[in-house]
Amino acid sequence: MMNSKKIALLCVVAGTIVLLLFSSLIVHEKPKVNPPNIVLILMDDLGYGDLGCYGALQYQTPNIDKLAANGVRFTNFLVAQPVCSASRAGLLTGCYPNRIGIAGALYPNSKLGLNPAETTIADLLKATGYATAMFGKWHLGDKPEFSPNKQGFNEYVGLPYSNDMWPVDYDGLPIPKNIEHRKKNYPALPLLSNSDTLEYIRTLDDQSKLTGIYTEKAINFIKRHQNSPFFIYLPHSMPHVPISASARFKGKSKQGTFGDVMMEIDWSVGEIMKTLRESGLENNTIVIFTSDNGPWINYGNHAGSTGGLREGKGNTFEGGQRVPCLIQWKGIAPAGTICNKLTSTIDFLPTISKICDAKLPDHKIDGVDILPLIKGNLERHPRKVFYYYYGKNNLEAVRQEDWKLILPHQGRSYYGQLPKNDGFPGTVSESTLFPLALYDLRRDPAENYDVKELYPEIVSQLQKIAEEARADLGDDLTQRKGKNIRPSNVLK
Repeated sequence: MMNSKKIALLCVVAGTIVLLLFSSLIVHEKPKVNPPNIVLILMDDLGYGDLGCYGALQYQTPNIDKLAANGVRFTNFLVAQPVCSASRAGLLTGCYPNRIGIAGALYPNSKLGLNPAETTIADLLKATGYATAMFGKWHLGDKPEFSPNKQGFNEYVGLPYSNDMWPVDYDGLPIPKNIEHRKKNYPALPLLSNSDTLEYIRTLDDQSKLTGIYTEKAINFIKRHQNSPFFIYLPHSMPHVPISASARFKGKSKQGTFGDVMMEIDWSVGEIMKTLRESGLENNTIVIFTSDNGPWINYGNHAGSTGGLREGKGNTFEGGQRVPCLIQWKGIAPAGTICNKLTSTIDFLPTISKICDAKLPDHKIDGVDILPLIKGNLERHPRKVFYYYYGKNNLEAVRQEDWKLILPHQGRSYYGQLPKNDGFPGTVSESTLFPLALYDLRRDPAENYDVKELYPEIVSQLQKIAEEARADLGDDLTQRKGKNIRPSNVLK
């Protein structure tokens, strides 16, 4: 028989073995990681050639260029429409803006706005527990019924519409009441905080504060919400005219005021990225940088560059609709990736929904999930077709991969028109006739060489795609009614 010491030792050994076996069966959970934060920075009238990493000259954008170096730079990225309100509606809802009844640029006191029944990116993320905020230009209806707080944003500081919608002339001076001017009856330009007015923007010096204000608000929001997931939508008011840089940046570039403004915006991006790093959030934050449309090029030295693409803002040629897009997501988006696949702002909503496990809206959307491209899987083709609508509901072009068919229409053209400088607009034709034309954007991104005679079968294929668009969304140019459009919200 074993003595008591041996029995005690065996009991200890057996107990240890049991504990080891039990512990090996325990599933060791990883520390909880929050879903990724999202910072979406939207420029106003920034052209395809206005960043250093896209070829800008006479000023530098090192902080923005780091987003490209650390993530994905998209070279075939299109906005929903080449004008303010319509473009923003498309970005936030994942829909062609004509599907949801938003067209053009809404003016102060408009009775029309984004229908609260639509689902925005902020709505999706707020429903999953994200803190949501917007700092910048809204431009989807300035009535209280259309405010960002009604569209999923917990916090909002910014302008209700474009920074040129104020009773101030191109020289920065108030418009006398006895002068005929389309803007003389505009209300004073309010800087809003939710439903309250913080101050009125009355001068170019007041305009020069906007970039700094938006940046400060975004940084403060990050610091207050660093322990839970957040979504920041930062739609800058510039470089939409009138442009003005703060005293810290005036005279710093070789490209005058426009370059100074761009250097301040680059500083803003740098401050936000610095805050993310210092808060330990950079590796779990998706940063998206893009623009709402191409440059308003009849403003000369106060306008940006299309980087050689044809036409500009308000036009469905590539200069109006193709813009920069950079996405940094460390550890997921391979650093230094260049993506040449067809993509669009309307693809953000379904992609963010996929990333954040947020429920897509029940109604039809037009965006596609481009997460494979963000992850560097460049063999994928999530989007093969794009519809170029403009005006209320004019189908002006369709695209399939690198082929683009211009449909006969009348529209804006800057060609042959002399721009003006220093904040004043040059002339622009609003009634240029554009005939049927086919362009191979792989070889001819400037859309100079019509090759429809060489490729009649491609023309036929793209015309079928145009018919699909008309059946779905309608087309005012051919008096077609779409089957699947939804109304905007119009106040009585």
